[in-house]
Amino acid sequence: MPESAFRNEADKRAYETQNFVLHGELPATPPKDGQVKWKSGGSLTLPLMGAQKTYESLDRNSSNGPHLTVTGAKLGEMTLATSRGPATVPAWLFTLEGYDTPLKRVALSPSNPPEPPIKPAQEVSTSELAPLGGLVEVAGDGRSVTVVANHGSCDDGPAVDVLETGGSVVLSASVVGTKDGPCPGALRREKVTVKLDRPVGDRVPLDAFTGRPVPHGEPNGPSPSWS
Repeated sequence: MPESAFRNEADKRAYETQNFVLHGELPATPPKDGQVKWKSGGSLTLPLMGAQKTYESLDRNSSNGPHLTVTGAKLGEMTLATSRGPATVPAWLFTLEGYDTPLKRVALSPSNPPEPPIKPAQEVSTSELAPLGGLVEVAGDGRSVTVVANHGSCDDGPAVDVLETGGSVVLSASVVGTKDGPCPGALRREKVTVKLDRPVGDRVPLDAFTGRPVPHGEPNGPSPSWS
């Protein structure tokens, strides 16, 4: 988001509902590839997404509600959390009408994810297993990970357990204290930090519900931590 976040609730709502309007020209032809560079060393070359395709990943709504206006874009960089620690990646910096700092969006097409070592869960109660909402942060010393866990309006919140192996960190989310009877269908998201017995290192954080790497960003979306 812009450095000062959003100036009002309408703009925040527009961002959350992905309601954008383009007034201006976007760069036409980007370089072919871009690099992920980890703070701890090492890099990964991936196909670079064009400004138009990246913008389309932002603008997924055409409603008459509040919207944010994009007036242009330029190629820059941003830092994000991955399972291997902080990484600097190419990003499109979108100029927003009314803001002094840009909205940043990762400009890389992720590589194919590795084959999951476990099958996805099927027909299981959320009190036993639930999908994670995404990876937020890996601690600087690698000894904890923070993820988004989902829960409802009529429970005591989420819990996340961990099973560590030599090649992965399997995170199992569930909902505790569920209550019987009518309940609003609102989905709530909460950050949960899970402590590990040893640093993450090169191990991959896996979601026990899906059997796949925990995504960074949108639920069920691509994860820049895949390599």
